[in-house]
Amino acid sequence: MTVPLLEIRNLSIVFDTAEGPLHTVNNLSYSLMPGETLGIVGESGSGKSVHIMALLGLLPSPQARIISGEILFDGENLLTLTEKELCNIRGGKIGMIFQNPMSSLNPVLTIGRQIREVILRHTNMNRKQATAHTIELLDLVGISAPASRLTQYPHEFSGGMRQRVMIAIGLACNPKLLIADEATTALDVTVQAQIVDLIQNLKEKSGVTIIWITHDISSVSTLADTLQVMYAGRVMERGPFSTVINDPRSAYTWGLLRAIPTLHMHPGQRLYQIPGSPPNMLSPPMGDPFAPRNPFATPRCHHDMPPLRQVPNSLPGHMAAAWYDLPALLSLHPEASDV
Repeated sequence: MTVPLLEIRNLSIVFDTAEGPLHTVNNLSYSLMPGETLGIVGESGSGKSVHIMALLGLLPSPQARIISGEILFDGENLLTLTEKELCNIRGGKIGMIFQNPMSSLNPVLTIGRQIREVILRHTNMNRKQATAHTIELLDLVGISAPASRLTQYPHEFSGGMRQRVMIAIGLACNPKLLIADEATTALDVTVQAQIVDLIQNLKEKSGVTIIWITHDISSVSTLADTLQVMYAGRVMERGPFSTVINDPRSAYTWGLLRAIPTLHMHPGQRLYQIPGSPPNMLSPPMGDPFAPRNPFATPRCHHDMPPLRQVPNSLPGHMAAAWYDLPALLSLHPEASDV
């Protein structure tokens, strides 16, 4: 039986502020199987990046505190490891592509040196072998004349090329898990599509497990096997990608899908906007955190937090946290059912 590569159990994280503890991640649990690509979506502040920083041991200290939970990677609880032990995993077994390559790459070091130092840190290659592997990586991510690029600096590359360098760094040591945190946000749509296609091709060649964090559901439509929708530090819905987008059972997922522009929109038609604002997590709500913004909320939604449960009459693994029957409610309001 295949065991999960990554398993997060009941993870809760708070940030200490002058106003009190800010509850950014709340009892978060999910697992990721080897070779799976997980797309994580949600508004800013939903806990997407924070729990990944906890996974990597990169939470700011002492402001951030993990108050409960486990993060099991390859059978090992990352929260019990020392900084030295985590350093052996970061960049080696776990690769990371950060959002802004211009701030992630060192402006005073050459591209070749920045990729090579990761290889030298985590493998037994010598400098000559690491240089040869660096050239192979640059070629793999689609950078032309890779040997001549080794002595160039980040400012000599375009935004799309810098992101390709970040992907090369993330893949340098053949990681078991590759995490991309808003990896295409700062790029134009053409380059975004190129980067997604590149990751898809690399996944097919290497079988690497991927977590792709984004605000844009459509950006992972060709990449993700599983879609996970987060809000207020919780999972609101999770399941096979096509099932979640074609049969959403959380009103929050439904709202996100309605906010995506389509080719069928009329001239001058306004994009749908989810009403209201995310909750103040200095004082977490008692019930469903999305209830104040949810047009289908029941009285119970405002008092009891719904557990993440298997959706009846849906594919295995399609889970939602909701006290209401969204399809039934949408059938009563057909004008709202077009997502």
